[in-house]
Amino acid sequence: MRPHSSPSGRALWPVAAIALVSVAGLVSPAQAAGYGTPTIKLSAAYLSGAVGSTGDPTVTVTVAQSGADVSALTLTATKSTKTSVAATTDVQVTGTGSARTLAVAAHAQGYADLTLKVTGLGGKTATTTLHYAASPAVQHSADARYLTGASDASAAVDVGDGYVVVANDEDNTLRLYDGAASGPPVKTWDLDGKLDADKEVDIEGAARVGDTIYWTGSLGNNKDGEYKADRNTVFTTTVSGSGASTALAFGTAGHRLRDDLVAWDEANGDRYGFADAVADGQIPKQVDGFNVEGLEFAPGSTTTAYVGFRAPLVPPQSGGKALIVPVTNYDQVARGTKATFGTPIELNLGGLSIRDLRRNDSGQFLILAGSWAADDNSDPYAVYSWDGVAGHQPVKVLDLPTSDAGGWESIVSVPSTDVSGAQVQLITDDGDADLYGDGGQAKDLDHPEWQKSRSTWFPLR
Repeated sequence: MRPHSSPSGRALWPVAAIALVSVAGLVSPAQAAGYGTPTIKLSAAYLSGAVGSTGDPTVTVTVAQSGADVSALTLTATKSTKTSVAATTDVQVTGTGSARTLAVAAHAQGYADLTLKVTGLGGKTATTTLHYAASPAVQHSADARYLTGASDASAAVDVGDGYVVVANDEDNTLRLYDGAASGPPVKTWDLDGKLDADKEVDIEGAARVGDTIYWTGSLGNNKDGEYKADRNTVFTTTVSGSGASTALAFGTAGHRLRDDLVAWDEANGDRYGFADAVADGQIPKQVDGFNVEGLEFAPGSTTTAYVGFRAPLVPPQSGGKALIVPVTNYDQVARGTKATFGTPIELNLGGLSIRDLRRNDSGQFLILAGSWAADDNSDPYAVYSWDGVAGHQPVKVLDLPTSDAGGWESIVSVPSTDVSGAQVQLITDDGDADLYGDGGQAKDLDHPEWQKSRSTWFPLR
């Protein structure tokens, strides 16, 4: 096709030629004018990962362009502010529709801002920034998943189909997670108003009976040795549904268990030193302190609960035994009734104390044992099996890794401990951990997507 000549001698192309459709991937000016500027939107602008992880959280990237088939849009990472943490080649995009899934593989601990670009028809583009943070590699990384949105996981309850309700000791919000996948909670329940609490209850233990979950605060002073009334709380939630459809409704609360435990101990010769341990200025996480972290119901009972202590040890010295105090009317204590107590149980956990208790329907217990001290990353952790009978001593079944960030804090559920290949799911409290190498604690991070606890499966036999 040849151009015409204008009276001025300039070459003129026929109008039909200007309106030609794209050839070999090119778009004509007429077509380009018909396409809008692409849009790009992230489900979350912040994302965390871990070096060597096989199950990191992802983000959804929604792209669009008016006048264009969305499948013609391409999504790429074009820049990283720190390629040693994650380079553009470490960004993987899957899907061809309007919603694409984006994952990042971390190479090193730290932060990187990743520039994402959508390229539409007509050569038009749009960009956005994903703020990425990577924590270090951990042992058993293939079996680890990361529960984001909070970092201080402190108690967990199985609600079926692999889903778990997790408490956080830095707030009064319960979170529902898919325990088999990394990512944010599926649902949340903020109980501040229901609990009428000014500060966190410091939830540390939970146990389920039927459709009722019982929760307990630590009952102790705060880390500065100050009494905080909200921590002297036990309460219930009622479960309906299961799995991803789980719903929780607040039940009742009581606020006297700490006081009743102190009075009971004093009436029995001050055997455990509870009165001194809760005095003003006394730190809860010391060998003669006062700090509750475990809760589970006794075998065959829906009223007697075992309250497991992180502190004190008995006697309060290296090598002391772990303490359980049975509360025989725990169902009523959660309604504000004065507590009644059974004979205390002292267990040899190799000088460790109770960090969690969990029982299955066959009456088999697992005890998560750790130090009474606050130095979670330097002291041993172990899992013990027990039959729940006073006078019968537990048996160690598993030593836990201690070189990674976070302290082992929660048992989700107890499999049949007699079956070969049985596995237990444990969750860490990472609130005090420096996850990203900047010297800050995870609990103080500004973005909940960067806060996380770690869930890991361990074989018991």
